[in-house]
Amino acid sequence: MAFFNLFRMEKRSKYFCIGVFTASLTWSVSIYLVYLINSEIGQNSQSVSHFTSHTPYSNDVVIPYEEDPSKRLRAKKKYFGPGVNELHHIAVKQNLKPVLVKQNEKEEINEAALVRNQADLKFRDEGYRMHGFNALASKNLDYHRAIPDTRNQLCKNKTYSNLPNASVVICFYNEQFDTLVRTLHSILDRTPEHLLHEIILVNDNSTIDGLYDTVKLYIQANLNKKVKLFSTSVREGLIRARIFGSNLASGEVLIFLDSHVEVNTVWIEPLLERVAGNRKRVVTPIIDIINADTFEYSASPIVRGGFNWGLHFEWVNIPVGSLSTEEDFVKPISSPTMAGGLFAMDRQYFNTLGKYDPGMNIWGGENIEISFRIWMCGGTIEIIPCSRIGHVFRKRRPYGSPDGEDTMLRNSLRVAHVWMDEYKEHYLKQKPEAKNVPYGDVSDRILLKKNLNCKSFSWYLKNVYPELTLPSDSKAVAEVKSKSVYQSKYSRNNNYLGHYQIRLSRTNLCMASEKDVKVKGSRLILKTCLRVKNQIWSETPKGELRLAQYLCLDAEKQEPRLAKCHEMGGNQEWKHRYSTKMPIYNIAAGTCLAVAEVRLNSHIILDICSSNDESQWDFIPVPS
Repeated sequence: MAFFNLFRMEKRSKYFCIGVFTASLTWSVSIYLVYLINSEIGQNSQSVSHFTSHTPYSNDVVIPYEEDPSKRLRAKKKYFGPGVNELHHIAVKQNLKPVLVKQNEKEEINEAALVRNQADLKFRDEGYRMHGFNALASKNLDYHRAIPDTRNQLCKNKTYSNLPNASVVICFYNEQFDTLVRTLHSILDRTPEHLLHEIILVNDNSTIDGLYDTVKLYIQANLNKKVKLFSTSVREGLIRARIFGSNLASGEVLIFLDSHVEVNTVWIEPLLERVAGNRKRVVTPIIDIINADTFEYSASPIVRGGFNWGLHFEWVNIPVGSLSTEEDFVKPISSPTMAGGLFAMDRQYFNTLGKYDPGMNIWGGENIEISFRIWMCGGTIEIIPCSRIGHVFRKRRPYGSPDGEDTMLRNSLRVAHVWMDEYKEHYLKQKPEAKNVPYGDVSDRILLKKNLNCKSFSWYLKNVYPELTLPSDSKAVAEVKSKSVYQSKYSRNNNYLGHYQIRLSRTNLCMASEKDVKVKGSRLILKTCLRVKNQIWSETPKGELRLAQYLCLDAEKQEPRLAKCHEMGGNQEWKHRYSTKMPIYNIAAGTCLAVAEVRLNSHIILDICSSNDESQWDFIPVPS
């Protein structure tokens, strides 16, 4: 009996081993076949088409999110009608290897912004609506991510000693959680402990459910005691919330930062050194760009702050001769105004100078007001090139005044009536609608101006901002002023990667402007390929496609158009892999260049990325 039991056990073991072997072999063959199919998808457009016709695939991840199932069905029909290859959008995007620096160099597409499922899609779309940037990209990035050191090489040889400590004041209203947390971690990770006295984090009565509690719990569990969270009892707006935060601070220097920034290497030392040398210096970093669509971090050129006669802040050119030697690129740069989101100032001097104007509401104009006050009342504003901080530049403000008031207009009126003397008439001519707008009592600010013995606005224009063109200037005077600054606010060295005609593959039709090459907003159409100006595209290291070296191909709208080059990537950054039979992808739009039909004068559109003939392009080199 024992023998037969042993025999049966051995027989079962034998069958078991055979079963395991057979299953393993089956899985190996299956995996190999899947590998072959996927390889064909990346290499052969016909294979892609064949594969999708037999494979069910959910395309919810690539259509605009809709809660209502019936609306979602209509959206599917719109985006995936007859002839649309459903798998291509994701497959093609994953296969793209964009050119950024050299024509044949490969680079992975930004994975942080890639939509993988319907939950991602909803998160992304709601993020744009609530925050004005791609919250999905932010969520997928590490809180301690590495960013490029964008400082000039000469900055890296500088040493600093005997510096004051600082209180960093950050106010937030309905800020996206991951972006806010990354802001805090970047400060803690890149600031010497002895220089960081505290971070005063002010919640300005946010209305997103649970945001305050979530931030509070995260700070308690993950951050050190230098991060101190406070909350206003009512919505104060940025201006009064910053006053609230500054009153709580006890560091020697106040550093105000926005809630969607990332500080760079050795960011705080150059700021503190300048303030320590003269307490009446107000200093700002160079504000680098964190792309709102991709969260890619890139360097900004050296520019300074100005304004127009509508009292809107503007980035303006550096005066001629300011950057004549290499050392000039790391020296402090005098600036007539500052953007206002990021700056450092002696705390006692901030209080003596009158803090912010508490009569201003929510947001707008406060940076112009404090800039005028600093200069006219004995201080200076400097940009410090060796200090770099990245900032998410949103395309729109996702919130306004609770009661719908135009706070920018109201606050600017306060600036004009307190600080601009007779020159306020230039503002009122620019803004005739402002004449009957109430702006509150400014008598206390006029008294402050008198007590501080501040200079006139005429003095400011002559001594601080002589380059500013006045509406009353003659044409000759205006031309002289314009020649006193660099002609370009960006460091455009026209270092093009190449010049091309962009031809629809397997045709003799090329992408051309519908109107003259200098007309902003012009649509793009297909024209018979000729070596003419409105078909010659120049590719820059930043991924721009410039028509006749004038305007850039822009994906701001649902269809591409020509627009002024802003050199900030995003909707003007185009990626492609090879030089022939390839899609041309815009990461901000998440779509590719295409045509609705292949014919003369057909308009260029943005469509879901695919390997269809309607979205395949050739770059035809043109001698420069």
